[in-house]
Order: sequence, then structure tokens, then C-alpha cells
Amino acid sequence: MPKSILVIEDNNDIANLVMINLRGKHMRVDHAANGEAGLEMALTGNYDLVILDLMLPGVDGMDICRTMRRKELYTPVLMLTAKTSELDRVLGLEVGADDYLTKPFGVPELVARVTAILRRACEYQSQPAADNPASLEFDGLSVDPGKRQVLVGDSNTELTAREFDLLWHFALNPGRVFTRAQLLDSVWGYGHDGYEHTVNSHINRLRAKIETDPANPRYVITVWGVGYKFSGDDSRREVK
Repeated sequence: MPKSILVIEDNNDIANLVMINLRGKHMRVDHAANGEAGLEMALTGNYDLVILDLMLPGVDGMDICRTMRRKELYTPVLMLTAKTSELDRVLGLEVGADDYLTKPFGVPELVARVTAILRRACEYQSQPAADNPASLEFDGLSVDPGKRQVLVGDSNTELTAREFDLLWHFALNPGRVFTRAQLLDSVWGYGHDGYEHTVNSHINRLRAKIETDPANPRYVITVWGVGYKFSGDDSRREVK
């Protein structure tokens, strides 16, 4: 069955470029030219991916993404932004976007990002239950992939979709050291040079949410000159 994509973009030239190329990959693509219409369409839950412009008339991209996540709609979101500041990209990821592209972008990269996000979502949904434990518990930390829930102590901790995927990947491989490039490939589904800062920003936000002292992390440890590892093997407990 063709994947269904919603493009929320007020620039018709960009929207048409995106739609033509994705339809050329045998995807079904709908378009909304403003925030109000885009939000209404996104909330139907009928799409495999939402490509979302940050700056929109009416309801902006941040508010659309924030509303989707508040309503527990976890359709993957690829955010498009003409802004180049790190703050704008971080804010987009913080409200729940799965990935971002800065305008102007190349069509091959757009298609690669879309394909990677869809592949990751498909792999997650089709993964046999027997492959992985229903949840993992560490000393003071519990990760439940079925509920997409993380408990730090007894407190529920809200993570974005990508932050959760990153934590789950670490939790399944405690003690193993991953380079940034390996994390990009395994968690994001692509390994483009120059995007290692995306991993860094996600690590920092993940630590801020699960670590008692993010400056001296207990779980997600920096291995200087190499990458990161998850330290929790001694207390790991699988829950079937």
C-alpha cells in the first residue's frame, strides 16, 4: 500500500516540488496551504508522515506539532524551516518533530529523509514482540516501548519520538559505544556528514530529562573522542 504523506506548506512552488518528487516515488501526497487546514488534516491520523513548514499563516508549524503530540498523535513529522539558527531547529525537535530540513534543500536529501523516517516507522511497527523485551528497567529508570513511556523514579517523563527511539536504542545495547555516525544511521536512518550536531542536541535534551545531574550523567555517558554509551548493564532487568 502506498505511503500517505501530508505536506503543510504555504509556498506553492516548494509544495509542488515536494509533491511531484514524492509522488514519483509512488507515495500518496495531500497538501494544505495554511496552518488551520493543515492541523485539521493532520489530526485525522490518516497519514504516515507530515512534512511541516515552520512559518505558516495562521497556526504555525510549532503549534501544529505541539498540538499533535499533546493529543498523543505520534505521526512522524519532518519540519521544514527557512531559519538557520540552532535555536529554531532545537525548538522544533523539542515540541516533537522527528527531523528537520533547512531551506533551501536538495530534492535527493528530502527524499532520503522521508524514506528513512518511513522505514524506521515501518521497522518499529512490524518488529516481532519476541525480538525485544516488553520493557526494560534499570536502577531508577524504566523504558516501555509499547506505551512509549519513560519513568524516572515514579515520575512519567515526556520524550519526543526521536528522543525515545534514541533512549531505547541505548537501553537495548548497554555498555556498547556508538559513534555519532552510527547513531545517525541506526536511530535516524541516515548518515549524512555534517549532521552529527543533531545527535549532540538530542543527547543533551535526553540527559536534561532523565538525568538527576545532566552535567554528570549516570545513564548516557560520553566516551571522549569516540561517542556515547549507555551505562546500566549491572541493574538491567527485562520485563516480558
